[in-house]
Order: sequence, then C-alpha cells, then structure tokens
Amino acid sequence: MVKIGIGILIAAAVTALGLLFFNLQQSLLMGVVAFLVTLWTNQALPLGAVSLLPIVLFPLFGVLEVNDVTSNYSNSIIFLFLGGFLLAIAMEKTQLHKIISHKLLATFPSTPLGVIYALATISALLSAVLSNTTTTLMLITIGLYLTENVELKKRFLLAIAYGASIGGIITPIGTPPNLILLGFLEDRAMSAPTFGAWVALMSPVVAVMLATVPYLLSLGVKDQAIGFESKAQPMNKEQKRLSYLLLVLVGLFILNTPIRPYYEGIGLNEKALLLAFGLFTFMPRYGFLQWEDTRKIPYQIIFLFGAGFSIAMGFSQTGLAASIAENLHFLQSMPFLVMLFFIALFVSFTTEVTSNTALISIALPIFYSFAANDPENGLLIMLTATVAASYAFMLPIATPPNAIAMSSGAISIGDMARVGVKINFIGVFVVSLVAYFIWSLFL
Repeated sequence: MVKIGIGILIAAAVTALGLLFFNLQQSLLMGVVAFLVTLWTNQALPLGAVSLLPIVLFPLFGVLEVNDVTSNYSNSIIFLFLGGFLLAIAMEKTQLHKIISHKLLATFPSTPLGVIYALATISALLSAVLSNTTTTLMLITIGLYLTENVELKKRFLLAIAYGASIGGIITPIGTPPNLILLGFLEDRAMSAPTFGAWVALMSPVVAVMLATVPYLLSLGVKDQAIGFESKAQPMNKEQKRLSYLLLVLVGLFILNTPIRPYYEGIGLNEKALLLAFGLFTFMPRYGFLQWEDTRKIPYQIIFLFGAGFSIAMGFSQTGLAASIAENLHFLQSMPFLVMLFFIALFVSFTTEVTSNTALISIALPIFYSFAANDPENGLLIMLTATVAASYAFMLPIATPPNAIAMSSGAISIGDMARVGVKINFIGVFVVSLVAYFIWSLFL
C-alpha cells in the first residue's frame, strides 16, 4: 500500500504542477500518467493490472471515454505481436533456439572476446524474431553457466541484455516501442515502413552497435580463461520443419517489401501474414503447438501495448501533445542533425528512469505535434525517438533485458551504470548519425 500511496502523491504533485502550464483536463492526464508510470516503476501492482488501469482512470478523470480507451486494446498491431509470439513459443518448444545458439557460438573463437561477440550477436539476431524479453530469458541461463569467473560472467550477461536491446530494433516485433510507433502511425493514416524496409533501415544501426559494444564489454578480460566448448547438435525433423516455415515467412516479407519505383511488392497485410503463420503452428500433423502452449503468451505485455496506445491517444485528443510541442520551438532553430541528436539523447536518458514503453507512448504524440511544422521529417523524428527508447543501457528499469540481467544476482547497478552510460552515448551518436545521413534519403 505504501508504494501505491507514493504513486498517488506523485500523481497529485504532477497534476498541481501541470495546472501552472496546462488546462485542467491536460493536467489530470499528466497526473494519471505519472501514477501509471510510478506503479510500473515500483511494481506496486502486477504489470498487467497497472496496464488495464487506463480503462478505469481515463474515463473517471474525464480524459477519454471508455469505448475510446478499450479500442486501443484491440489495435491491429497487437495481433502482429501475437503471431510473432506464437512462433517464438514454437521455437522454444522444439528447442530450435538452442540449435541456433550453439551453431552461432561455434562460429566464434573460444576466447572472452569471441564469446562476448557470440552472445551479443545471438541475442541480437534472436531478438529480431522474438521479443527481446523472451530472448534474454532464454539466453541468460547460458551466460550464467559458461564460466565460473565472476567478472567474465558479468560481461557475458551484459552482452546478452545489451545484444537483445540492440537487436530488438531490427524488426517491428522485436521490442514494444517499435509496435507502438506502427500503431501510432496507423491511427493517423501515416505511411509506415514495411517489414523489409524496416529491417533495411535498422541494419546500419545494429551493425555498428554490434561491432562496438561487445568490444567495449571485453576490455580488461580478453586474456582470462573461460573453460567452455560449444558442440552444435544436428536438427531433428521437427526443428527442420519449423526452420523451413520461418524461411518461407522471411521470404514472403522480402517479396512484400516494395522497392519504389521499380517494384510495388505483393500487397499482403503483414499483420495478417504473421498471425497466419503463428496460427499455422497449431495445424494437426504439421504444426507444433497445442492450445495449452498459449499460456506462455505474455498477455500482460499485450495489455501494456493497449495502455501505451491509450496514453498516446490521450495526449493527442486533449491537446497536451500540441501544448508541450509549442514549448519545444527552440529545437526548430537548431541544425537538423543537432536536433536529432538532442531528441535521441533526451529519450535515451529519460528512458533510464521509466519504462521505455510508457515513455515512447508519451513522446510520440509530442514529437508528432512538434513535427507538424516540418511534415517531411515527421516520420524521421519519430523513428529516431523510437529507436532511442530501446537504447537505454544504464539502469535495470529502463528495459526488460536490463531488468532480467540484474535479476540474475551477478550484476550490480553500479556495474551496469558504469558501462551503460558509455553505451548510451554511443547509441545516441549512432542513431542520430544514421538517421541524418541514411534514413533521410529514404523517408
């Protein structure tokens, strides 16, 4: 109850402070959001329970009507995530993820530097098709038992957590902020990158981060002994069948990606496509799942998406996003590259003290309103903010992978913060430079 009381006090203080600058409805919205963020942060209630509170609190305080709020919990983006998670459960059930991990580990040298690169790369690649939370949970046990060396163990776990965050941006389904951006764009009838286009845009960022971050993690431990050998096992028939299914899905995503003006794609709805392949895993004789396996679906994350979309709708419909954007007018006088750097820096370090999902839900309506005076760069600005929300490496509360690594007991907050602050700045520089020099050519 103490933690809930703290949330109420913070909400009241934020509401009172908001009244100095905004109208009553906007201030109440700020207070409710502060209450939600506090409960997400201090875990006073389960994640799923807090994520359902907007259905009660937004109508109660006159922010949105009940039907408006509940519509966000059935956003079509949620079914994209659902299809992806069914495939992730199938990978876990068939142990295909272990086969992939061992094969990748076997391709790297059995040195601290090699294993750190291997773990970060495996984590990043798996996070492209699984949620970064699921990837970290699957790999963390491998990192814990690769060595008895305490310092190496810290580096291995950080490589897994950071690799998951780095790779989670590769595809739209890798991390919640990506999906929130797609849902936000869809609600405003804005053109969003297709699955293939998204991968192409994110690849330079991920490549630079995967080249840089593992090397940084290896400093000071390169010459230490590990005592681990990876023995890759052959795939069984079930694993081969699932790998073929995933290859077909990837092929369809590639064919569905337009290369204008030369190729318009095959015109499939990618949300329906991914859900269809997820449902195929239930097919008798050819599938992999039983309905009981759906108990592993993280419904609390689905509710979190709904809460995020509701917050974004509240900021837009109450005019709060536009009001805040008016106070950001000083950014317009900056050179565009400096503006992108400032946005990435602000989002990355703000995310350290709150959920990246909650933060991006708040930030997108603000930057959307801010970009109204520069519509050509609106998507570029929002994409930069979205990626920066996943590139927070200092504190456990910032991202689920950070929290999972910390929960292992092998890493202290000080360990994570000392390395993470450096990687935060690297991420900010990489994202803003890639956005300015590469993304701007295609968006």
